[in-house]
Order: sequence, then C-alpha cells, then structure tokens
Amino acid sequence: MKVLVLNCGSSSLKCQLIDMEKNERIMKGHYDRIGGSKSSLRFNVRGEKKVIEHPARDFEEAISEILKLLVSDEYKVIKSLDEIGAVGHRIVHGGEKFKESVVITDEVIKAIEECITLAPLHNPAGLAGIEACRKLLPTVPMVAVFDTSFHQTIPEKAFIYQLPYKYYEDYKIRKYGFHGISHRYIANRVAEIKGRKNLKIINCHLGQGASLCAIKDGKSVDTTMGLTPLAGVPMGTRCGDVDPSIIPTVMKLYDIKPDEMLRIMNKESGAWGVSGVSTDFRDIERTAAERR
Repeated sequence: MKVLVLNCGSSSLKCQLIDMEKNERIMKGHYDRIGGSKSSLRFNVRGEKKVIEHPARDFEEAISEILKLLVSDEYKVIKSLDEIGAVGHRIVHGGEKFKESVVITDEVIKAIEECITLAPLHNPAGLAGIEACRKLLPTVPMVAVFDTSFHQTIPEKAFIYQLPYKYYEDYKIRKYGFHGISHRYIANRVAEIKGRKNLKIINCHLGQGASLCAIKDGKSVDTTMGLTPLAGVPMGTRCGDVDPSIIPTVMKLYDIKPDEMLRIMNKESGAWGVSGVSTDFRDIERTAAERR
C-alpha cells in the first residue's frame, strides 16, 4: 500500500509518498508561498530533484498539482491515483480529546475545529488539507496524526499552570506540548536500538522550532512547549520562555496590541530577533566574524 503524507502549514505544504510494502519513500515535495503569486514546488522523486514554478491559490490547488505530477508521463511515480491507499494528515493541536491517531470523520473534523483557538495558524491549514483531499481523493481513507497526542501522558502536576484553576476548568488553559510525532518516533527508535522500553530519555527536537521532552518507559512525562509552540527554548524566530512581566511592559512602552505582541514573539524573536541577521547560525557566525 502507498500512503500520501501531508503536513499543511500556514502557507506551505510538505508531502511524501511512502511505499509501505517496500518501506521506501518514493516522492518528497515542499510547496511554499501558497496563496501568493510566486508559490513553487520542490519535487524530489527517487533522488531526482526539480523546482516547479506553479502558483497555487490554496491547498486544494497545491494538492491537485502534486497529484497530477504523481501520475504524469514525465515522472511516472504511480500509474494511477488508485494506488494511494490512505492519506495521513499532520494536525498540530488535538486538545485533550485525542490520545492516538484517528480515522478522520465528521466528528473528528468538528473536534479539530474546536481547537482552532489553541492553534489559530496551524489547525485551519490542517483542516484545509483535509477538505481538499475529500474533494480530490473522495474514496481514500484519511488519518489525523496529532502533534499533541504523545504528550497526553504528561501528569496533571506537570501540565497545570500555576494560575487560577478556573482558567483550566473554563478554557483548558494548560501545557499541551508539540513535536509529539517526532518525540514518539525517537522514543520508539531508541527503545528498538537498546532492546528495551524501560528507559529514561531526554529527547531534543532541534530546528527552527525546538523542544525538549522527558520520556519515561516510552511515555512523555514533561516537555518544554506549552499551551502553544511559543514556550520553551529559544528558536529560529520564537523567543521561548521569558519573564512574563516583559510582555505587558513592552506593550506599554511601544503601544503594542496583543496580536502584534504575539506576532513579534513568534516571528521576530529568537535567533532572528537577537542577531538581526538570520535564523541560520552559519549566517550569524559569518556576519559576526566580518564585524570583528
């Protein structure tokens, strides 16, 4: 069976086609700047890389273009879309409802929609990908894999913030954690290599987004990200943990509104904010060397 894996971001789409029987990735793609006039697709088929300039106004157009390429005479990745046996969607936030991956139904879609307030950038994109596949691949079963589900084993003493408890009771304000798909994979792989599951692991997911996870006996017991992916260690453009009083102080000093403050902490902080150069440490080190 071949499985199409989709990861829909706010304006990008990452995808892979996996041959499960051969345990082989036969296609990898990255569509960026979706919704703009300069969107393009980086397409890698069995090691052959191409850049295809093809504007996509939305996720449906982007996914449609990828499906056309899969069956095109030029690439011949698969003979027919009927070879796709399932579609897997990476969904960032599943709240407290989802502890495992689930087959997508109308009820699952509704639950994902209810989590939009917790992930306003990511969950709408994930839903857009689901709706596009419902139109383009109407008979193919789909599965939602949640970034938050692996962390549902975190005990209450670790996920409750030291704030009035009614915030959790009324609006489920708590630590959720992210990068769970990555952390689960690493935990399972380490257990496989060591030949046992009764392990204590500190796992580090390091990239433009970064988080640490404490894993005991294959289960997440704590993690650095919180209600949103903004918390924890500093990242490419995210500030990570800061003294909470900094936020209202800066808002008052610069007359900044809440939405703008969140954008600054998510998009203009971290390595980019401090360096003013780049999120790539090679660029930062090169610039620092030139300034000496």
